[in-house]
Amino acid sequence: MSTTQDLVTALKAELKAAGITYAELAEHLDMSESSIKRIFAKADMPLSRIDDVLRVLKMDFAELARKVADAQPLRRELTLEQEKAVVADKRLLLMAICCMSQWTFEQVVATYTLTEAECVKYLTQLDRIGIIELRPLNRYRLQLAKTFRWRPDGPVMAFFREHVVDDYFSGGFDGEGEMLMLVHGQVGKSLAATFMERLQRVGQDFAQQHLADQKLPPDQKRPYTLVVGMRSWLFAAFRDLKRDDTALLPSIRTARGG
Repeated sequence: MSTTQDLVTALKAELKAAGITYAELAEHLDMSESSIKRIFAKADMPLSRIDDVLRVLKMDFAELARKVADAQPLRRELTLEQEKAVVADKRLLLMAICCMSQWTFEQVVATYTLTEAECVKYLTQLDRIGIIELRPLNRYRLQLAKTFRWRPDGPVMAFFREHVVDDYFSGGFDGEGEMLMLVHGQVGKSLAATFMERLQRVGQDFAQQHLADQKLPPDQKRPYTLVVGMRSWLFAAFRDLKRDDTALLPSIRTARGG
């Protein structure tokens, strides 16, 4: 969908919300109702006409543009090239993670040894990549959906496997609010999807609580990292001890035949 079509669609929604009919708009703009209907139907409207409609709505163009941006579908995954760009600079990756955690510009500057100029530079890069939409006063809107995840075999996850996993799991997981649990078992294939959905909800609950607790004073908060994983897997050290299922078939048949 083109930018003009997005703007016209947003204008339609604003007219409906304001209770302004095409007939009333036509009267304000000194046009025929049929002309108004035709313009909106074709979504072919010059900027001068958009400004005319905005005056009727008592809105400015910046407000309309924000509404268009807010209505855009959020990303569930980045492209390979976008991920490569993020992971190429560890400071940019740090800024991306801070934005995904909804940190403010001021929080990042106060917490890390990044200057304000560096933070602005990295926010601008994340805007260009498509992770955020940068707004005035270094505010931003996250462009990622709640279901967003890094590509399973992409550059970012490769970075975490190489540099982060060992560091994360080296802890004892015995501190306040810490836990490490390993559960192995066999479940039906259809139930595996159900467990996946539950785990996703846990991750979303954690993220929502993080946002809700931003209002708490610093001494009442502590940083935590939740790692959720589930896969069909057998520990490498045990694989050589596993019987070959195909080799078992003849003996099974013999036992049944006896």
